[in-house]
Amino acid sequence: MSSAPTKSDVREQIVTAAKSRFSHFGYGKTTMAEVATDCGMSPGNLYRFFPGKLDIAEAIATEDYQNHLNHLRKLASGGKPARARLHDLLFEELRRTYNKLEKDPRAFEMARVIAEERPQFANWMLANERTILVDLLKDGHARGEFTVDDLELTAEMIQSATMKFRYPQLWSKLTLPKLERELEGVLKLIIDGLSPRKPCPPAP
Repeated sequence: MSSAPTKSDVREQIVTAAKSRFSHFGYGKTTMAEVATDCGMSPGNLYRFFPGKLDIAEAIATEDYQNHLNHLRKLASGGKPARARLHDLLFEELRRTYNKLEKDPRAFEMARVIAEERPQFANWMLANERTILVDLLKDGHARGEFTVDDLELTAEMIQSATMKFRYPQLWSKLTLPKLERELEGVLKLIIDGLSPRKPCPPAP
């Protein structure tokens, strides 16, 4: 005798159905009633699990982001020098989000809505990534690659300096090669600023 689906099972079913419908029809053209129908339930029952369509979109984004975050942690904790890991981390963020939004206009639509309607979600993502940056900077400092007085502040400033390269289509119309060129230049400035200062030669 099979057991009744748990609340977690039903939420997963709803997220899966909504993801399929958003991908096919778009976020704006999808209704809660349609998602409920796809799940074989009433709209009233659907609202027991998600207060609104935006909450479902956030659940989809959260699931996708958790997988991405695990990947970033692996990049940040590899055996490469800290500066190479910082490079890999920032370029992975740019390429992944650029290609995702470029290949899937529906994802771009949903990302824009979440950014506008749920700014706290973006803050949560930044906070998670900041912990990864802090650990990377701490390791780079211990290796003598970086000189960092305040880990948290430095991680926050790196995020501020590279904000344009997170979901870049939300901020610019540049192609990926042009964005990569800009990020390379910004990253050089960051790494130059983090690198230990060589003592000045004595005056003649």
